[in-house]
Amino acid sequence: MSDPYIPQELKTEYTRKALLIIEKYGCGVALQTKSNRVLRDLDILKRINEKTKAVVQMTLTTADENLCKIIEPNVCSTKERFEALKTLRDNGIPTVVWLCPILPHINDTHENIESILRMCIETQVRGVICFGMGLTLRDGSREYFYHQLDRHFPGLKERYIREYGDRYEIPSPHSDELMRLFHHTCEQNGIMHDNNGIFAYLRRFEDKESSEQLSLWSLQRNE
Repeated sequence: MSDPYIPQELKTEYTRKALLIIEKYGCGVALQTKSNRVLRDLDILKRINEKTKAVVQMTLTTADENLCKIIEPNVCSTKERFEALKTLRDNGIPTVVWLCPILPHINDTHENIESILRMCIETQVRGVICFGMGLTLRDGSREYFYHQLDRHFPGLKERYIREYGDRYEIPSPHSDELMRLFHHTCEQNGIMHDNNGIFAYLRRFEDKESSEQLSLWSLQRNE
């Protein structure tokens, strides 16, 4: 599993070639990335979206640029992704944000979640996918994660071990409060926030050309 816009994509253009095939055969597309390189293929996405649906999904985890460099190194900053979402909005490309992971005692604050949701409101995203305020740690990934905690947040590893032990699911102690904030804010601003509903939207094929032809045919019959 890989981001479709890894640095090698600038040379190989595999993602762009795949999008051209999708366009050729009249399919829709939903892609997920942390990179503003998606804008390179805006021309193809717009053509696909004119016929059916092209959805760009983008992950947002923190509104703090300095924290972003620590927990999401070697990818576009939150600000760059935010600007990409605005460009996609201005070009009529529907977007969905993934709000994860939320790391206990790091980015699980009211201010952070509120700031990310403000970005979602401004960029008019269709939906926000959130599996809860927390993260999951498998054996192997847990050791790497703890190593990074020692490196960037001295003393926090011991707190994780004390509070969570070897648990797979690591919920934020503020999970209930933050989930209420999440659902309420999305509801108030017309943003989809039911994961199943969003996935159904992503999977649903929309034939805009046929719909337009049907509407015109119906109009002619009524006349």
